[in-house]
Amino acid sequence: MFDLFTFFAISVTFIIAGGVKGLIGLGLPSVSLGLLTATLDLPTAMSLMIVPSFITNAYQASIGGNTRIILQRIWPFLLIATAMVWLGATALTRVDIGILTALLGFLLIAFGVLNLTGVRLKISSQSEIWVGLVFGAVNGILTGMTGSFAMPGVMYLQGIGLSRDMLVQAMGILFTALTIALAFALGTNALLSAKLGIASFFAVGPALLGMWVGQNLRRHLSEEQFFSALFIGIILLGAYILFSTTI
Repeated sequence: MFDLFTFFAISVTFIIAGGVKGLIGLGLPSVSLGLLTATLDLPTAMSLMIVPSFITNAYQASIGGNTRIILQRIWPFLLIATAMVWLGATALTRVDIGILTALLGFLLIAFGVLNLTGVRLKISSQSEIWVGLVFGAVNGILTGMTGSFAMPGVMYLQGIGLSRDMLVQAMGILFTALTIALAFALGTNALLSAKLGIASFFAVGPALLGMWVGQNLRRHLSEEQFFSALFIGIILLGAYILFSTTI
């Protein structure tokens, strides 16, 4: 299905994307999609990142020891985000998503810049549920349409005041659920074939290698340095997404 050069390019792409994810806890879909769509169409690129995304996110979700606490706190947000992925994916082949993708890039950049300058979203415990439902619905639709898992879900998880380790694990839980939902949505919309699924398995090794390197780098960062790296990474991801829609 792919020639040798394409397989090499896919491997390098997932090493880079896995490294970013290992360092800041997110970015594998955005980086891999941004690089892959330079030579492949978006539905194919989304299909290729399904298995490495699931494996790396499931691993991220399993470490930290706070699974029950996190689920008790964010389950309404998680449920609506997962449910809305299918709705976004049904529009994938019916609408021009260039403008939406550009808006996603702007949102990532704005979120990162505001946090770096000290302006951060604060969500009170009284409003966590209804804000989570709104943010979750938007996150699910954007995931289905663009394949990017991060926004505005990361804004919500950071806004409710999770610590570094809990935030990283919560992102892993969210992204795992969204990956499963996206695979289902792509399959039911005839966008995920068995051949693409097999090819996606071959990308797991490079993604795990990159993630291992990134995680080792993260261990040397303080909590303050981690959040700085997180927000800078989000800005760069946003700029990359925005740039990729204009070329």
